[in-house]
Amino acid sequence: MLLTKFTHACVRVEVDGRVLVIDPGVWSEPDALDGADAVLVTHEHGDHVDELRLAGLGAPVYAPAGARISKVAVTPVEAGREFVAAGFRILPVGGRHAVIHNGRPDCANLGYLVDGALYHPGDSLSVPDQPVDTLCVPAQGSWLKLTEAIELVRTVNPALAILIHDAQLNERGIAGVNHWLGHEGGADYRYLAPLETINRP
Repeated sequence: MLLTKFTHACVRVEVDGRVLVIDPGVWSEPDALDGADAVLVTHEHGDHVDELRLAGLGAPVYAPAGARISKVAVTPVEAGREFVAAGFRILPVGGRHAVIHNGRPDCANLGYLVDGALYHPGDSLSVPDQPVDTLCVPAQGSWLKLTEAIELVRTVNPALAILIHDAQLNERGIAGVNHWLGHEGGADYRYLAPLETINRP
């Protein structure tokens, strides 16, 4: 499994010529979608889904049932109901976006466990009920405290954690997050810069 990290929350997964892209938002590079066989969208916010780019893609797009995505034909999916996309087994996890303040925002959000190995939570702290090899851990957001990111890594206990949701951090902020996750996460941790790749089992 070849993983490529794109800016912010976008991750590209390649196995045996099959390409799956998760959360290609407005901040991610357009070439994340080159040759994509399927796309997973965790929720409706623009930093996770660029509707205009996806509208002409010609590949299936999967998103939570109830997500307000109007410019793209999506296949709705639900938590706990496994499906196959581009030959990958996908288990949706969770259900709602993490709260920022006073119950807002409240929109559908699903994390995705890919082939029982890679887990991308979107904007949530939902935890799969099975082992995870590689966890995409959010670094920063109006809905997130760093201690929650650390606890997510500790709870999931992956073989490897990689950083996502980091586009609003400068170099000093990323260095701070890397320090804390590297020392307190309790798992092997690696920071991937945009367009950097890594091989996983």
